[in-house]
Amino acid sequence: MTYFYIVNICVIILFACLFFITRKTNRRWSKINDYLGKVTTTVDSIRYGDLTTKITKSDHPTYQNVTDSINRMVETLNDREKMIAEYQSELMNQNRLLESVINSLSDGILIINDKFEILRATPKILKWFGLRKGKNIIGKNVFEYIQLSDDSVDPSNLENVEIFIKHMPSNTFIITSQPLIHIEKKRYVLIIKDVTTEKEIETLKADFVATLTHDLKVPIVAASNMIELFLSKKFGDISEKQEYALSNMKASNKELLNLVQILLDTYKISDKGIELYKDNLSLNPFIESIVDEMQPLAKEAGIKIKFDKEKDLTINADSLQLHRVIKNLINNAIDHSQTKKDIEIHTGQIQGYTTISIVDFGQGISKEEIPMIFNKYYSAAKKLRKVGTGLGLYLSQAITQAHGGEITVTSEENVRTEFCVKLPN
Repeated sequence: MTYFYIVNICVIILFACLFFITRKTNRRWSKINDYLGKVTTTVDSIRYGDLTTKITKSDHPTYQNVTDSINRMVETLNDREKMIAEYQSELMNQNRLLESVINSLSDGILIINDKFEILRATPKILKWFGLRKGKNIIGKNVFEYIQLSDDSVDPSNLENVEIFIKHMPSNTFIITSQPLIHIEKKRYVLIIKDVTTEKEIETLKADFVATLTHDLKVPIVAASNMIELFLSKKFGDISEKQEYALSNMKASNKELLNLVQILLDTYKISDKGIELYKDNLSLNPFIESIVDEMQPLAKEAGIKIKFDKEKDLTINADSLQLHRVIKNLINNAIDHSQTKKDIEIHTGQIQGYTTISIVDFGQGISKEEIPMIFNKYYSAAKKLRKVGTGLGLYLSQAITQAHGGEITVTSEENVRTEFCVKLPN
């Protein structure tokens, strides 16, 4: 009996312990479930964009560590969201500014794909194409509105090509295309510019120059003829002083006529290019005739022109145009020869070219000026207070290049300058 009694007591005590343990465990799991519920609620709030929700503090140290970590994460996400919002706002402002700048440009801008379908257009394009709303143009083929002057031109690779806009037939437009890089799909930016005003101004300017030079040339020629009549004593005898004065007038008139002719030739080159009438030309007698023509001018400057006639070379060139090149270079050498050393002319050959060199021993040209001396209207003569348009060297280089050659310059200031005309054999 005693044994069974003890066993029953032990079983009762065991069940009592299990009861209390189970009750305590249930309370603990209940707290865990409550805490997990708070975490779930907070995570759901974060997922739907509410970054102000935080988990309330817990008395249990283990829970508090997790709570602090989650709350810090929420604060960090909140800070990042504010930063991203600021960046987005700044990007939107920059985008609006860029769009305003693009829309205010005088040029029209189109974006097309590789099928020439319009993806975007600026307000200027809509106006030129006769459209009111941008959505009316999206997806349309660009050639519904424009026409190229040359159908053989690749529309995706255009550079200042003249086009015809059907809605504005009286205006002149040019187009330039540029592919967009660093994107997967092929996209092209088309920039269209209205050059109607520029064309009109250019035409007026060209007509003005042509008319001016022609109208100037007529009275100058008339004056030259009259001076020549006086010098030839057609109107009676003249004194030595009168002859000297008339000779100076004749020289000045000739220089003025030369300047007008250069202006007229510059206009012709800009408008029509240089027409060459080539023929086989023997260099020695050709250059010798130019030297004889320029020798009096050199004599006035107190120098001579020496032509080194070693070997007579033959080239295929336009004698009239080449005469102007050599004459201009000799005249340029005379103008810049400040010493009494003679001007030298040499001919020779290098690989593929025949060369004509004009050498003077005057003031020379600085290294900074050499790249500019063939530019239109640049004139080194201004440094010496002499008359000079700068067009002479420009025309000489243009004529030489039309022959397939070039003029090169080597110079050492106050020592020596050499202009070398290179013409293909």
